[in-house]
Parts: sequence; structure tokens; C-alpha cells
Amino acid sequence: MQHAARAAEIKATGIGKNFGSFRALKNLSLDIGRGEFVTLLGPSGSGKTTFLMILAGFEAPSEGRLFSDGVDITDRPAEQRSSGMVFQGYALFPHMSVADNIAFALRVRRKSEAEIRRRVAEMVERVGLQGHERKRPAQLSGGQQQRVALARALAFEPGVLLLDEPFSALDKSLRGQMQAEMKRLHQETGTTFVFVTHDQSEALALSSRVAIFNHGELLQVGTPQEVYERPGNRFVAEFLGEINMLPLRGVRPDRDGVRGLCEDREVALRCAERDVAGEALLAIRPEHMSIAREPGPQENGIAATATASTYLGAATRLELTTRGGARVTVSVPTETARLALGDGGAVWLTWPADRGFLLPGTA
Repeated sequence: MQHAARAAEIKATGIGKNFGSFRALKNLSLDIGRGEFVTLLGPSGSGKTTFLMILAGFEAPSEGRLFSDGVDITDRPAEQRSSGMVFQGYALFPHMSVADNIAFALRVRRKSEAEIRRRVAEMVERVGLQGHERKRPAQLSGGQQQRVALARALAFEPGVLLLDEPFSALDKSLRGQMQAEMKRLHQETGTTFVFVTHDQSEALALSSRVAIFNHGELLQVGTPQEVYERPGNRFVAEFLGEINMLPLRGVRPDRDGVRGLCEDREVALRCAERDVAGEALLAIRPEHMSIAREPGPQENGIAATATASTYLGAATRLELTTRGGARVTVSVPTETARLALGDGGAVWLTWPADRGFLLPGTA
């Protein structure tokens, strides 16, 4: 099957949105490349859905401009934009069959019946709904309804597909299946996808880039690896999963990064943030920390005591407190955890120099 006729390139410049005295979006600028899968991620009320509605043409910005393939579409109504939309509740027509739901946008655009039949057959096959063409939405499962919504939105080959938390009504196992389907559809169609979610793991799994929102501001944009491993601020670091934070004193530049005192021990950090001086926070993901009887000569390490454990099968989650009172969480092989707990909980926390990153401020 062929890719979409033309994936769109989107450029938002200085977008703001006010609802009365409430400022929902603040001076937001974002470029979305042709054929990208960009996820708008943030907590409820962060502005991500408002921005999606502006992209769709259902909301007008209070300020700023929006371009598609270099053309200003800020004032263009939704029906005149080359974008498909998948809503949180699917918004299928209950009185129409699967085939008629998929055909709807094509009929609105006055395509020939022959082309409509061809495109509906293609989309039914693409989303795996063969044999369900004559059914109505009420006769389908949640996952099947989701597939119909996707097929309808993609049937007219839009330049961009906008998706507003489309998996929120699905159970965990079905969400996983639909995430895989979404990734496959993006690869097959080549369409530009803009996806809204508040689920961090979903964003990291699906996206070519993630745009993180909070309080109406766009805080960081990057690949999943960039935003997870090198978050730009404390909110992003804490929002994208568990994070351990340890205060550093006497931070100073070093040949490969920085050095500083973590409690009573000097630690090294290989990083790009070499202009930080004085005090900072050392942030380390739990999966990048280990426990040992003592640190190796080239390892960072601080003394800690295990205070609680949670058995997870092959791994055990340990909660520890350092001598200075900082609380740390790590996941380690269960056998390693048994050894630590068998010694009264006294261990060394260790981590490689290239696995931490600096955040400004103090704990």
C-alpha cells in the first residue's frame, strides 16, 4: 500500500490562548517535520489538548500564527484543513455501518463511488476489520471501534493525523496492542502524527519526538531518549518516571564534565552542563544505580541503608536512606537484594559517571 499523498509540515509560532482571564497557552512555538510522530505530553490542564484543538481548527489562538507546508492556516476553518482527527471518545456515527463511517469523509469531499469503495476496502484491510464492514459501532469491541476511528481519519489521506488520547478508554492489554498498531500505521502511511497523552510510557514508546507541556508552557522537545536521559528541568525529570536526586556541593568543572561533593564523598559526572558551579542536584534514574559492598576505584558511590524492599520476581525494588538522609530507590536483581538485606541493609550505592545529569537548585 502507498504512503499518504502528502505528509504535512507544521509550524506554530508564538501561539497563545486565553479563556477569559485564564491563560491556557503561553507563547508556544513548535516545528513538526513532515512524517514525524510527535507526542504532546503533560498532566491534565497543561495545555496539550488546547494546542491540538488549535492545530485542528476547532479553537482559534488568541495570538501567534500557524503554518502548514509554509501556508498560513491560522484563520482557516477545520473543514478546510488537510487534517484527520481521532477523538478520545471515537465520535463514530452510531447509525452507520463500519464501511459508511470510514467512507464519511470521502463522501463529504465528493469522491467517486468507485474511489470510495476502493479506499474503504484498503482501510478495512489496513486496520484488520475484514468481515465487520456491515456492523454498527455498538456491535464492536472498544478496540474495534478505535480501529474504525483510525480508518475513518486516514481514509482521505490527510496531511496530518491528530489524536486526542485515543487509548484512554481501553484496558491495559488492549492499549498495548493498539500502540503497536498505531506505530505500524504511522510507518505504513508516512502521515504526520500529532498525538496527545498524559501517559509517559506511551509517549516514549510511540514517538519520534516528545513535546512536554506544563501550565500552558512548552518546557522541552526532544527524542524520547533525550527527554528521558537529559531532561531540561526538574519538572521534566520527575514527570518522566522515577528519579533519584542527591544534593551536590562544591560543583566545579572537570576535564570530562564536573565534580562535586555528594554528602562526604567526591563524585564525578560526565556531562555537558559544565557551567554549573556551587550547588546543584545530581539526578539519576533508578535503573542506572546499583548496590555493592564497596564502590570500585573508578565508580561513584555513597553509603546507604536499605529500609524497605518490594519483591517483583526477578528484580526487587529497594528503598534506601543515605547517611545524609536522602531517600533513594533502586531496582536490582533479587539475589543481589537478598545479599544486601542479609548484611543488615548497609550497602554502597554506585553509579557510572556518564549516567547522571545535573539540575540547577538544591533539594
